[in-house]
Parts: sequence; C-alpha cells; structure tokens
Amino acid sequence: MAVIRFLLLCATMFLFIQVGAAQDAAGCKDSPLITRFPGATIVSCTDKPDDVGSLPMGSGKPDKKVEGEFHRVAYRVPSTVSKAQVVRNINTALHTAGYIFDYDSGGYGDLTVHMGKTWIYESVGGGGQYEQIVVIETKLEQLVTANAAELSSGLTSNGHAVVNGILFDTGKADIKPESADALKEVVKVLQQDPKLKLYVVGHTDNVGALAGNMELSRQRAAAVVRELTTKYSVAAVRLQAYGDGPYAPVTSNDTEDGRAFNRRVELVKQ
Repeated sequence: MAVIRFLLLCATMFLFIQVGAAQDAAGCKDSPLITRFPGATIVSCTDKPDDVGSLPMGSGKPDKKVEGEFHRVAYRVPSTVSKAQVVRNINTALHTAGYIFDYDSGGYGDLTVHMGKTWIYESVGGGGQYEQIVVIETKLEQLVTANAAELSSGLTSNGHAVVNGILFDTGKADIKPESADALKEVVKVLQQDPKLKLYVVGHTDNVGALAGNMELSRQRAAAVVRELTTKYSVAAVRLQAYGDGPYAPVTSNDTEDGRAFNRRVELVKQ
C-alpha cells in the first residue's frame, strides 16, 4: 500500500510540473533583434512575409504605416514582475542598441523605434502581458493585377470595377512604376469600346483626417487620369477624376486587411 501511495504521489507531482511549467505557444520564437524579458513566455505570434504594420507615433499624430516583413509576438511575464520593470528594461535595451525613438509614452508602456528600415513597436500592459511588433521595410510584391476582361465584366454588370495593381507609396499620390501592367489593362478596356467614358475614383481607408483623405484620394485619381492621357494617349474627354476618400468602403476598416481593400482606385462607367 505504501508503495502504491508513493507511486501515486510521484505521478501527481509529475502532472503538476507538466501543467505548471509555462511553455511558448507552438511555432513561436523571439525576434533576433531584441530578447524577451527574463522569465517571459510567448502566448501568441504572427509572422507574415508581406504585410503592413501600423505603428503608433503619439497622441494627435497618425500611425506610421510600414510595409514589409511583419512579426508580432505577445508575451506573458511572471506575476512577480511589475509593469515599470518591463518598461524600463525594454527602453534601456533599445537605447543601448542605438535605435531612434519616434514615440515614447514613458511609464504608460508604449514606444515606437526604428533603425534604418527596421521598425519596432513595444506595448506593455498592466495585466502581465506585453506585445512586440517588428516590421522590416521591404518592397512589397504585387501578386494581383487587373485584367481587361475582368474590368469590362465589372463595368458591364455592376457599372464599376476595382483596378488592382495601381500602387502608391503611403500618403503619396505618385504612381509607382510597377503599376504599368494594370494601367495597360485599363487602356485595353477603353480601346475595346471607343464610346466608353469613365470616372476614375480614388478611395482611402478611414485612418487619418477626413480632409486629408479626401484630398489624397482626389490626387491619386487625378494622377491615374494624367498617366492614361499623357503616357498612353487616352483622350482626356473620356476620363474624369474624383476622390471619394473613406466614404465608400468595400469592407470593414476595423482590420489592416480591410483597410488595405478599401485603399483602391475604381473605374465607374459614366
């Protein structure tokens, strides 16, 4: 009987150790750029080779949107560790490494730093968790481009069509060179129907001031019209540029993926 009790006690202790030992979430690991707080464990993570990070820049300032390799890690620290201790250690580590501080909320626990094309956002909460986002700025690959058949179908059936592949830098209205293929497809649509006239409408997400988004969407639409008329010899009378800002989202702006869908250029049949 004593032997059985001993074996049961050993089994119970082994189970307690297995359950009580904190382990990182499966498939998650630390960024090589900054170590975790000692004793912390990873509760979740996200790794994407091609995404957009929205990094806080302080009260009253728009978030910094950085496109590129994206990594997010959420940590849990031991209950004996204070928020102030975590904030102080992270702040000191980033200062020592030579990062430029773009935003530091002090004891509140949020900060955004960068070094070259590498951006880091740290957010320390009061409940024993903190979040780390690392975005390494790169040129994003455009995998989807409009084609004339789909554009024509959308104009015929719905009266409008989104032109995938017309790209702009964040906050700018200059058309990027890799937009050429999409623009050529718009030209094909106009060539196939010589009587077709189009509104070129720019759209934005809901991040930032309304007036700025309205003006940016107008400038982007005007840039597309200018490119089509000057570089591709489309008659100016066939195109009119309008900016609709954030007023006509195609999906929710509550997620980054949704905001990306809403930042677009559409063709609307006149």
